[in-house]
Amino acid sequence: MFEIGWSELLLIGIVALIAIGPKELPTVLRTLGQWMSKLRRMASEFQSQFQEAMREAEMADLKKQVDEMTSQAQSYASFDPVSEVKRELESTQQQIESAMVDKAGVDAPSSPVTAEPSTSSAGVALPAAPATDAAAPATAAPEPATADADAAKPDGKSA
Repeated sequence: MFEIGWSELLLIGIVALIAIGPKELPTVLRTLGQWMSKLRRMASEFQSQFQEAMREAEMADLKKQVDEMTSQAQSYASFDPVSEVKRELESTQQQIESAMVDKAGVDAPSSPVTAEPSTSSAGVALPAAPATDAAAPATAAPEPATADADAAKPDGKSA
């Protein structure tokens, strides 16, 4: 830091001997040494306190990282893919059902579904067109075809 060589020290010593005098020079040097030791002690204390604060900050960061890793490990340990899929399916099913109920509530008064099948120009009963209502469940089986419908093939021949 201070690059003081032997020649500079010798010059300082000669000036101090002339300025202070040979009688008080040893007491001045002793006092100077005590002050230097106090300064070094204070500097080392400050440095150790600073290093301690840095260690505490690092420890706090490490503790935070360890806590995060522990919480992630616990979430991985309690991970159940089957229950996750079930939960997602139930959520999707509820969304679909609520959408169906909402659509049924909106479509019911505006588009009534006829119960009688429509007839074609040939007098053959055709099944009613399926409702476009997505909310209506498809539990009813289609009506069985009549014998007249089986007899009338597109090529005009009977079976």
